[in-house]
Amino acid sequence: MDRAPRYNVPLPATRDHRIPELMNTQPNRTLLRAALVSLCALLAVPTAPADEGMWTFDNPPAKRLAEEYGFEVSPAWLEHLQKSAVRFNNGGSGSLVSSDGLVMTNHHVGRDLTQELSTADRDLLEEGFLARTQDGELKCADLELDVLWSIEDVTARVKGAADGLEGAAAETARRAERSAIEAEARERTGLACETVTLYQGGRYDLYSYKRYTDVRLVMAPDAAAAAFGGDVDNFEYPRYCLDVTFFRIYENGEPLHPEHYLRWSAGGSAAGDLVFVAGHPGRTQRLDTVASLEYQRDLRLPLVLNFLWREEVKLLNFSERSDENRRIAAGDLLSIQNSRKAYTGMLGGLLDPELMGAKRAAESALRAAVAADPEMQASWGDAWDEVAGAQAVAAELYPRSIGAGTRGLRTASTLYSMAVDIVRLADELPKPSAERLREYRDTGLDTLYLHLYSPAPIHDALEIRHLADGLSLMAESFGGDDPQVVRALAGRAPGARAAECVGGTKLGDIAERKRLVEGGAEAIAASTDPMILLARSLEGDGRALRKRLEDEVSSVETEAYAKIAAAKFAIEGDSVYPDATFTLRLAYGAVRGWQENGEEIPAYTHLSGLFEREVERHAEPPFALREAWHDAQPKIDGDTPYNFVFDADIIGGNSGSPVVNRGGEVVGLVFDGNIHSLVYNYAFTDDVARAVAVDSRGILEALRRVWHADALVGELTRDTATR
Repeated sequence: MDRAPRYNVPLPATRDHRIPELMNTQPNRTLLRAALVSLCALLAVPTAPADEGMWTFDNPPAKRLAEEYGFEVSPAWLEHLQKSAVRFNNGGSGSLVSSDGLVMTNHHVGRDLTQELSTADRDLLEEGFLARTQDGELKCADLELDVLWSIEDVTARVKGAADGLEGAAAETARRAERSAIEAEARERTGLACETVTLYQGGRYDLYSYKRYTDVRLVMAPDAAAAAFGGDVDNFEYPRYCLDVTFFRIYENGEPLHPEHYLRWSAGGSAAGDLVFVAGHPGRTQRLDTVASLEYQRDLRLPLVLNFLWREEVKLLNFSERSDENRRIAAGDLLSIQNSRKAYTGMLGGLLDPELMGAKRAAESALRAAVAADPEMQASWGDAWDEVAGAQAVAAELYPRSIGAGTRGLRTASTLYSMAVDIVRLADELPKPSAERLREYRDTGLDTLYLHLYSPAPIHDALEIRHLADGLSLMAESFGGDDPQVVRALAGRAPGARAAECVGGTKLGDIAERKRLVEGGAEAIAASTDPMILLARSLEGDGRALRKRLEDEVSSVETEAYAKIAAAKFAIEGDSVYPDATFTLRLAYGAVRGWQENGEEIPAYTHLSGLFEREVERHAEPPFALREAWHDAQPKIDGDTPYNFVFDADIIGGNSGSPVVNRGGEVVGLVFDGNIHSLVYNYAFTDDVARAVAVDSRGILEALRRVWHADALVGELTRDTATR
């Protein structure tokens, strides 16, 4: 059934449910509504797809759910789901799934952690891992898990701090106020607190989290099963992946016993069922202006893709040199390949004339509505031109920031990134917290130190490769005589300079990192460590670039988008959901397949199809299962649902999110979207785009038959039989 337009781009509606604190003026409502009715009729505005939206937990789509599915959202149901959801500090989601602190997420979310726990003699990615007792669980050195405990609207306070100010001065005042709010809340509650920007500056919320740092690996399947099909099947469907990993939270040395956790569904799901996702979508740009999207399409995304293609080729070359190289580069390579495919889909969306045409129509309608009212025009009419001006500055500065610049080096090299943090801490810590760069303020230091002092292994060979390629890209992009390049290379070729810095640094030693941080500016000034010297030589470039980006781009965008948000709220009120910000969101949809090229794509795959797919692809990697799967095949129920698709609104960051039924019980685990969903960054469509999940029944069958993980299965299901 054709329930929605191909692309849903928010267009002006005729409702007038305003949020007062976002309004700076009171435009003529009668004139506004009349203009909107005319414009909407002219543009034949469609209704929004029923299943669209990444909703905050303090503003769920209760009316939609009641009307479309007959489901009543209760405060108790929301609280239970909210406090069972978990955020991983490495960019993924998860959930508490037992009364003993068991956490479920994706294998690919936990992949780096599993790799850190591996050695040359014990490759946990290749072999998989199962702790048969709690004593055998492996502690993760630098993992933080957050559970959202409360949400508080602090818009008036943040905006009020910038009254009478404009541009960079206003943004500086807002940042200082946000820092003060976070510090006060942390002192008052003992929780980890962060202020969140919603609607691109239209609203600010204080999110307070219970944070856990004693987290241990319980079970991770082998990568061949978790990522079956590899890059070939990534973002495709049908899929046959066991993309799941289990951790356990400890508190005071004992397993956490949370009040809220998700029970396992006894029956799983069926086609047509209403399901929910509670996760942390990373970033969407659906409310961006056309000028911003054109900047993304014409400059930023092509630059990122060029960087990713280059990295992928280099990593493949590095991996082919030895088995050990392959092992230590496996996580980086998977991440690069995944990003490359995702960004390709995002760029493809922006190159689609239909999508961009819908965006232009929506923006034209909103701007015309604003222009129709003199009061509204005076308050908000210049916002779109201000965003366009910021994009022109971004186009000038971004090439210096991405891959080829100082930010690119931080992305490439762990040791260089540590050196930058150490150098900046010496400069930032003497300042009052509110005046520091945001990541070095008091509320963020615990997280920063957790990473900076992590005992996770650092592989010199991979570090040299990363740093050498970063320096090469910098030189190729800016020219050999560029002052930044000259300082970075210090008279050597990129490979030699990288070998010198990695081979000569002592930053691989945690004690040395701590000594430099504790020694402050004096220790940094006296240091002859080549990686510290490299970071110091480029620090001026990095700070200057960051200041221009903040003053001339982000601060301008913040004020301009706040105006646009006010205009949208004047029209649509709280029926508008905010763009994703890696904060907890509720999404929902129905389990359903789709039609493509005349073919019915079913909602479910089954375990029998896994073995058929292996045979079809001649058991060649990445379609080769380990022997344990073949040994278990006679005992596996091939009719067990394994993966399934549904039409909820998700994006990167939702990986590891639980899929739950009306009763809040686990029926699946989000691990991907299909290729058609990659446009979700900019617009929602549910005609052929789908989220992809591991079925809860497939997880249990694999745990029982392949892993013989009876204790783990018992822990997951011990509450199920009584429900």
